[in-house]
Order: sequence, then C-alpha cells, then structure tokens
Amino acid sequence: MEIRGVRRWWDLTSAEFAALPVERCVAILPVGAVEQHGPHLPVGVDSLLCQAVLDRLLIVGAAGPLALILPMLPVGKSNEHQAFPGTLSLSIETLIRTWTEIGESVSRAGLRKLLLLNSHGGQIQALDIVARELRISQRMFVVTATLGAFGPARALFPDDELRHGIHGGGIETSMMLHLHPELVQQERRASFESAGAVIERDYRFIRPEGSAVGFGWQIQDLHPSGACGNALNADADRGRQMVDGTVTDVLSLIEEIARFPLDFIRD
Repeated sequence: MEIRGVRRWWDLTSAEFAALPVERCVAILPVGAVEQHGPHLPVGVDSLLCQAVLDRLLIVGAAGPLALILPMLPVGKSNEHQAFPGTLSLSIETLIRTWTEIGESVSRAGLRKLLLLNSHGGQIQALDIVARELRISQRMFVVTATLGAFGPARALFPDDELRHGIHGGGIETSMMLHLHPELVQQERRASFESAGAVIERDYRFIRPEGSAVGFGWQIQDLHPSGACGNALNADADRGRQMVDGTVTDVLSLIEEIARFPLDFIRD
C-alpha cells in the first residue's frame, strides 16, 4: 500500500523506506530547546510548542504530502540563557555535528529532501550551516524554518511586541495559555521591557536581533528577569490562532518542498 501523508519516521519498516518516492518525500527534523523563559513560563516552552505543532501536523496532514517526522531533538544551543537554572545546552560544535549526522542518516535511507524545523531563535545560524553542509556532502535539498516566522502574529500583536517580545512575551505566553495553561504561573506574568527597545530609540543601526546588524548577548543583558516582551498582553484565544495558523503555514511549506524539483541540485 502506498504511504501517504505526514507520518512518524519510526513507524515505517526498513522495507517501506526502500520503496519511498524520493522525489516527493520530505523528512522533517524538529529541533527545540530547554531553557528558562522568565519567571512565569516553564523551561520547556520551545520544545512544547514544537511538539504541539508536530502532533497537529500528524492529524491535519494525514492526507497531505508524504512527510516523515524524525524524533524531535529537544535540547539545543541555549548558552545565552545559562545564567538561569534549568537551562540545558549543547555546544555549537556538538549541535552542528548531531544535526549533520542525522541528515547523513536520512540520506542513507535514500531521501534527499529535509526540513529542519526549529523552535528556538538562538540556533538559527546553525541551521544554515548544516543545510549548506548537507547540500555539499549529500546533494540534499535542505530547507530551514523557525516556527516564529509562521502564524498570524502581525495581525494579533502590536509592532513593538513583534520586534522586542522575543522571549516569554505576549506571543509565547498566549500559545502556552492555549496549550498548557496549567504550566503558566499567572501571578508572575508581567511586562518585561527589552533593552532592545531602549537601544532602538538611541541607535540607528545597533540591534540585538531582527536586523542585518546585531551583537552577541545573553538574555540578562536584555532584561534581568530572563524574559522579553509583554506577557500581560496574552490570552488563550490568540494563542489558539497562533498555533492553528502555524500548523497551516508549516503544512503549506511541506507541500512546497514536496513538489520542488530535485534537479535544482546540480553537480
């Protein structure tokens, strides 16, 4: 029987892998993080949000393009949060090596399309490095995507929050209120103004994130609480809209990858 839709990688037999249509099959490697998210959210926010998207993709994508979700790697590079207890982090060398070797395993299974689906902004640069290395060494078509780029955030949250609410602010708190309200400590929610907003007022080019000009920072440089953004401006309804919109957008991306021609990769 032909395999269709979004499936878990480990549900297939080795014989089924041998029969997969290489041209349109997409492997998905989900990568997250375990790191502090201020005083009101658990350290698992990034990986919890990523897992929620994956769980829903298995449902809404059951009749969609053929995609195989690899086991999620919940720990990433989070040393910018290491001043706060509970943060887990790998070195950049370990992270790149791990992602690359999994990509090589995907290639050995006969697949050449890979989506690196990321939920942590602190390791975006590593995604680009791994994608390029796998293109060169394995002739793979590797797409990188971070969940924060998806969903209707621009329609739901103010511009200041979009620019500076990068960690434990209104967007992530809303999504957690929808998915895991029992893990949100309501009495500790606050408006955590990022130093990035102050820098934006005083400097033309220098920004911590979101610009072609940046600088290396740890989270306490931006706010002593370890959070950035207005967690008071959060609610479960907008969190639901964010999750639903993100799932829809990611499924559309998977469809695009599935139909993208592999002959674009040239010797």
